[in-house]
Amino acid sequence: MVKKLSRLTTALLETADDMHSAGLMGDDTYRKITVRHLGPDAPPTAAPITPEEIRGVREGAHLSQAALAKYLNLTTGYVSQLERGTKEAKGPALALLNVIRRKGIEALM
Repeated sequence: MVKKLSRLTTALLETADDMHSAGLMGDDTYRKITVRHLGPDAPPTAAPITPEEIRGVREGAHLSQAALAKYLNLTTGYVSQLERGTKEAKGPALALLNVIRRKGIEALM
């Protein structure tokens, strides 16, 4: 069930949009406001990652599925499902995979 925004919240979001467009509000602040108020309707902050990219990230870090699972606080079976494409990375797992993809596994150590 999607929560209907109040008139006040709608007005605040419009003001934030105008301030962001005018350069009076930074990107980080604007995203924080919209994510907090829009919830699941907010624009995604982490780029989707394909099963092939997940395997490439893991192999590039010279990790087994079990080792990557330990870094991500996931099960080995879930990492396997991500690599086979039967599950799609979401939430914190997707965010951490994007960090590893951009900065390497060292960013989590």
